[in-house]
Amino acid sequence: MQLMDRLRLGAAVLTAKTVTFGVRSLRLGAASVLPGEIARRLQPKLLQLLSCQVKQGVILIAGTNGKTTTSLLLRTMLERQGWRVVHNAAGANLENGLMTALLQNTNPIGTLDADFAILEVDENIVPKVLAPLQPRLILALNLFRDQLDRYGEVDTISRRWGQAIAPLPSETIIVANADDPTLAYMGQQLSQNVLFFGLSEPEHYLDEIPHAVDSIYCPSCGTRLVYQGVYLSHQGDYNCPNCGFHKPSLAIASREWEQILIGLYNKYNTLAAVLSAQQLGVDEAIIRDTIANFQAAFGRAEELQVRGKHVRILLSKNPVGMNETIRAVNEVRGERQIEAESRQLAPVLMVLNDRIPDGTDVSWIWDVDTEKLVERGGTLIVSGDRVYDMALRLRYSQPEIDSKMNLVVKEDLKEAIATALEQTPAHETLHILPTYSAMLEVREILTGRKIL
Repeated sequence: MQLMDRLRLGAAVLTAKTVTFGVRSLRLGAASVLPGEIARRLQPKLLQLLSCQVKQGVILIAGTNGKTTTSLLLRTMLERQGWRVVHNAAGANLENGLMTALLQNTNPIGTLDADFAILEVDENIVPKVLAPLQPRLILALNLFRDQLDRYGEVDTISRRWGQAIAPLPSETIIVANADDPTLAYMGQQLSQNVLFFGLSEPEHYLDEIPHAVDSIYCPSCGTRLVYQGVYLSHQGDYNCPNCGFHKPSLAIASREWEQILIGLYNKYNTLAAVLSAQQLGVDEAIIRDTIANFQAAFGRAEELQVRGKHVRILLSKNPVGMNETIRAVNEVRGERQIEAESRQLAPVLMVLNDRIPDGTDVSWIWDVDTEKLVERGGTLIVSGDRVYDMALRLRYSQPEIDSKMNLVVKEDLKEAIATALEQTPAHETLHILPTYSAMLEVREILTGRKIL
C-alpha cells in the first residue's frame, strides 16, 4: 500500500470511528451508514483497501429476497468452524453500508483482522462493487420485481450482473438459484466455477402460476417457458420448447436438508447457505447442527412471546415475498383448523408503509394473491402509513359481500397491535406481515427497543 493511501486510510478510519461514537452516544441511530459515507470521501479506495485484507475472502450475497436469513445462517456456520467473520448484519447493503461494516472491524490504523467478510449487497449495486471487492464467492439467491420506483426489470438486472461477473478470476465461485430462469441462464454463460442449488420436490408445486410472476420467458430466445411445476413465482422446473434451455443440474440434493423456519422460501435459503458452506470447507456436522438449532433473524419468521401470546413476524416487502408469507400463514392456520374445527383462528395483522426503505410505490399489492388469505376467513387487521390502500386491496379480494373475512382498520399501529394481541386466543399464533420500515416499528412496540 502506498504511503498516501495508507495516510488517507488512517484518517478515514479515525473519522469513521469518531462519527460512530458520536452517533451512538447521542442515540441518533446505529451508525450503520454515515461513517462509511464520510470515510470514503477521505479515502476513495476504501472498499478495496479494506476488503483485500480479509484473509480467506469476501462472500457477496445478492438477491431480492432472503439475503438476511441466508447471511446469518452462513455466518453462524463459518463462526462455528472457528473463523472470524465480518458481516453487515444491520442490513445496510449499499456501498456506504458495506464500508461501515468493514470499518467497524478495523483497528485505529486501518488493519482488518477477519477470515471472511459476508456482505449482503443490494441487487442494484452489485456491478459497482464487484471490482473493488473481488469476492471469493458470489451467492445469487433470486431476482423478483422489488421497489418499482427504484429498479428495472429482472432481465436487465441479471444481464448487468453477468457482465460485471465475467471479468472476475476463473477461481471465483458462483452459487446460483437453478429454479430462477434468469439466474440459471446467467450462470450458464459464465466461465467461473458455477454451482446451482434448487428444489427437486414436486409435491410442493403450486396449483397454478401466481400473479406475481416475473420471468416465464426463455432468457435465451424469448419463447414462453414450459413449466413442469412452479414452487414460487417463476421459480420451478422448466424448459424451453424452442431452443432447449432448461433448468441446470443441481449440486445439492434438496431432500437431504431439512426445512428451517416457516415457509418454502426458507428451504431455498437453507440450500444456498449449505452449498456455500460446503465450498468454503465447513464440516458437514457443523452445517447440520447449525441448521437444527438456527433461530430467525429479526423480522424474518422471528418468533416472540408478548403478553403471554405467541407472535410471529414475517417480513413482506414485495409481491413474491407477501405471497409466500400468505402461503405459510394459510398452512399454519389450516393445520390449526383441522386440529379443532371449533377453534377460533388468531387474527392476521398486515402493516403497509411507503417509506424509502419500503419503496414509495405500493401498487405492488395488487399483484399479491390476497384472495388466498381472505378466503380462509377470520379477522384481518390492517395498519401502517398506507392502511387504506391495504384495506381496499383486501376488500376487493372478497368474492362476495357475505365473506367470512372480518376486516378491521386501525390507523394507529400501537392500537392495531393491541387489538390483534387481545383477539389472539391462548395457544394460537398472531402472524404479523409488515413491510420493512413497518417491521422495525412493530418490533420496537413489541419489545420496547429499536433494532437500528
